[in-house]
Amino acid sequence: MNETLSKAIFQLQVYKMPPDLNRTILHPPQKWKIEGELNPTYKCGPPIRVSPMEFPDPSGLISNTIAVASWQIGCNITRPIERKSRCCVSFSAYYNDSVLPCNTCACGSSDAMACDPDAQPLLLPSEALLLPFENRTKKALAWTKLKHRHAPNPLPCSDNCGVSINWHILSIYRHGWSARITLFNWKDYTFKDWFTAVQLSPNAFLGYENVYSFHGTKLNTTNDTLFLQGLEGLNYLLPETDGKNPKIDPRVPGKQQSVISFTKKNTPDIKIAHGDGFPVKVFFDGEECALPDKIPRGDGVRISGGLLRLLLIVIVVFLKIFEW
Repeated sequence: MNETLSKAIFQLQVYKMPPDLNRTILHPPQKWKIEGELNPTYKCGPPIRVSPMEFPDPSGLISNTIAVASWQIGCNITRPIERKSRCCVSFSAYYNDSVLPCNTCACGSSDAMACDPDAQPLLLPSEALLLPFENRTKKALAWTKLKHRHAPNPLPCSDNCGVSINWHILSIYRHGWSARITLFNWKDYTFKDWFTAVQLSPNAFLGYENVYSFHGTKLNTTNDTLFLQGLEGLNYLLPETDGKNPKIDPRVPGKQQSVISFTKKNTPDIKIAHGDGFPVKVFFDGEECALPDKIPRGDGVRISGGLLRLLLIVIVVFLKIFEW
């Protein structure tokens, strides 16, 4: 994504030991592999002999030293046939007060035997997204009871994802709509120079207008993907931290979010609530994240305060006219 960060050069000092004392015959290390805290799977080729590299003199003199020998190893992203994701996405919308959380075991099965890896995840109130999974049970069960839904026994297992992303439909208005994307880091690791890519339906992509707290770029080579990065100085997705009172408060995830605005000028027939407003794919640091199987529906519509006041005024006026 950034060519200046796609290469690494380092130097090895080689010592010969008997019986291999021939200084002209060198054997480079084999079986190279790239591993990170959260990254896609890479496949590296064998070392290939190239022209000797020049590097600054280690003594500090203003001169270059030529390496005895140099090799080049190329590594490319591969798509494993079967492998769990390492990040996941939850969906929510202003017209439904329940959050569709990450799928059960989205990033792998849990070791706990007291949970069901095949059960559907429980719907959540929005504030539960700020809690680690192990601290959500009470809220999830209370929300399930409030919504008159069935709570399975045993309860669903965790998603087991180190990074989760929430996509929230923030508003729909006459000439456009907006969404909010929030990144949650549940790991004890800082993601530097993070990036996320969001693949949208053609209707949504064509209406992209602006992103306000991240750098946003339309990938015109794909005609359906937004590429998002942290602003300069804010390009660190921080790790989990202790709550205000670590003895009783749960840990708090590292978090960053931004609002994204869209216009309906070129897509007047877009149907946000029917799925056009939700991503088709989401990537974090090159890793494809697991998406929910469903989207929030308008069965939990919340009336805004202004609309509610207007409705009350209309009712009062109607009653006055009726009494008169």
